[in-house]
Amino acid sequence: MFPKSVFPDTAEVNADGHLVIGGCTAQALADEYGTPVYVLDEATIRAKCRAFVSEFSQRAPGARVAYACKAYINPALARVLNEEGLGFDVVSGGELATIANSGAGLENVYFHGNNKTPQELEEAIAQNIGWVVVDSFHELELLDHLAGEAGKTQDILLRVSPGIDPHTHVYTTTGILDSKFGFSIQTGHAAIAVRQALAAKNLNLRGLHFHLGSPVFELEPYRVATELVLRFAAEFREEGLQMQHFSPGGGFAVAYTRDQQPPSVADYAETICSALTATCDDLGMELPTLVVEPGRSIIGPAGVALYRVGAIKDIPGVRKFVSVDGGMGDNIRPALYEAQYEVVVANKANADPSETVTIAGKYCESGDLLAQGVALPEIESGDLLAIPVSGAYCPSMASNYNLNPRPPMVLAANGSSRLIRRRESYQDLMYCDVV
Repeated sequence: MFPKSVFPDTAEVNADGHLVIGGCTAQALADEYGTPVYVLDEATIRAKCRAFVSEFSQRAPGARVAYACKAYINPALARVLNEEGLGFDVVSGGELATIANSGAGLENVYFHGNNKTPQELEEAIAQNIGWVVVDSFHELELLDHLAGEAGKTQDILLRVSPGIDPHTHVYTTTGILDSKFGFSIQTGHAAIAVRQALAAKNLNLRGLHFHLGSPVFELEPYRVATELVLRFAAEFREEGLQMQHFSPGGGFAVAYTRDQQPPSVADYAETICSALTATCDDLGMELPTLVVEPGRSIIGPAGVALYRVGAIKDIPGVRKFVSVDGGMGDNIRPALYEAQYEVVVANKANADPSETVTIAGKYCESGDLLAQGVALPEIESGDLLAIPVSGAYCPSMASNYNLNPRPPMVLAANGSSRLIRRRESYQDLMYCDVV
């Protein structure tokens, strides 16, 4: 059965048994733009944005939603997100430049990262970025110095580590003690950082931020960490810390396979906002402006990767390899995180499964496997495969390994599509080379 739950909101199977996204058949999209190609459903993106804005703001008036650009960003997408009222969480000068190039305002941009370079911080200050989320003592001193040289006072949040395990993949867990990110509350470093930030001449400490990791399928870690960080902040009220902004980051989970059931946006909002309200009330603290930073949970479910089947290798008694024209170069997540995905034969979407296969990429690595042990109808060379929930981290982590051009990005809506990132050419691959 077609796994509707993991495909974009507009996805359906037409009378011919073909997958349709945003009113466009996958076959037509593949024919027009070639494969591999990443298709983003605009209706799903906008619906996810509106859900986050609505669910959080109705529980915490004035709440802000900042899109986590590391999931994937480009100027066209930034314009859509800006139209929906979102700010942006950036982690590099490149992401900041992309937002600036899109025409979106920078007053609601939050600059994250554990080792921002002097150049990146200078660029942020020069462009009057809204917020820098300070992650280390080195950065605290550097930013104070650079802001002073520029004759400005920079608003900041401090990223603290609450020491809460969100029970996600070890590579994407960030809020525990043993992490490169943030000032640890447990070690006392967070307390030292608060006092140092309050004393800085060119910085304005406006609040605290934490991030537990990603994707977080459990609600309880958010509740516990929210209460812990707010109680930590209350210890510094008499020293001048006014919690005007509070951010529990993002990390909200999505379903990659039909059997996964992550919490809804409303569930996350209720857990975080109720903990925020109850704890502030208990502490006699004014409610700070809440800032949440969804990325994957907005763009992930909107994306579908389309691949064309090429070689097929059947090893009797072992397994059957079905090779496609993409792989780890455009989706590193299965090789890096052992991520699992659903797979649909887009031109046979209603057909019953008849065999179990492994979907292999074209890259020169034995570990280049996009999906293993998936039940599909009989596959032939030339068939079109669709892998849903591919909007997040697949394009943004893409590489040119084996000097393969990265695939295009297409935005589909109401039966039409437009290119928002073209396929790279061979000339693009050599553009930065010096002979």
